Amino acid sequence: MRFRSLNYFYKKWITVVSFGLLLGMIACSSDTEFLRLKGSDTEVNLSVLLAEAFYKQNQSLQLSVSGGGSGLGIAALMNGLTDIANSSRPINLEEERLFKEKKKEIIPYVFAHDAIAIVVHESLPLDSISVEALRTIFSGKIRQWTFKQLPMTIYGRQSNSGTHSYLKQKLGIDFSLYAKEMNGNAQIIEAVKADKGGIGYAGAGYVIKNGKQQGTGFKILKVYEKNALAYSPLDFDAVVHKKYYFQRPLYQYILKSSYAKALPLLTFEKSIEGQKIIINNGYFPADIPVHE
Repeated sequence: MRFRSLNYFYKKWITVVSFGLLLGMIACSSDTEFLRLKGSDTEVNLSVLLAEAFYKQNQSLQLSVSGGGSGLGIAALMNGLTDIANSSRPINLEEERLFKEKKKEIIPYVFAHDAIAIVVHESLPLDSISVEALRTIFSGKIRQWTFKQLPMTIYGRQSNSGTHSYLKQKLGIDFSLYAKEMNGNAQIIEAVKADKGGIGYAGAGYVIKNGKQQGTGFKILKVYEKNALAYSPLDFDAVVHKKYYFQRPLYQYILKSSYAKALPLLTFEKSIEGQKIIINNGYFPADIPVHE
């Protein structure tokens, strides 16, 4: 039963082909290389899992994985402090300009997809929510739930977060000044669990494992547009067929000078084993079509 959705994925989608974690002990061989990955909080746990599995097969490449946010990862790439920037958003025009100014070429790579889960306290009498209602809530136009006159608290991320940037653009809003900015996805979940009026968002990998909600004390809302059907990030097929409203590619931006060194890891991420790790941990396959 555990691998039912994976078998589906293999047939239809596979193409064969905290943090600061250092993988590997000091190598005995002088041929050992070192690869640094930094950035997205949404991606960091997944990157650690992939790096651990990769290192078991290839100990000639030591890997350092750390978080801090998509913006921080891109800035680190620009300043030569990492080889790969994990980013849950595309690089913006200003960042492109700065890379060109520094004469640094980068290569974009999509290794997985993510669905952003909208989460509320488990006691909230709500199972689905409209996109329009989320615009109203996250922009701060209302500050109280209509039922029980319950105060509403928004939990989100800082502005350097790729998830924050994605939702802001997708909803076409500026976030409420009253929103509480948390350091990461896990902190948002914990805050919502402790607040009966709380609402927040998190990468699916933080709340989904093997197709089921991971953890208690909160619930994941279905999302719908106008009079359309409501879909949940728990619905693997809905995300794969691009029916869920909040879904996006997960990027890795690689310095061209580091690409040859990074290629074995990139190839592993797209392999059957790598994609199995991605799907088992609440993320989605790499080859869902990307339309910017």
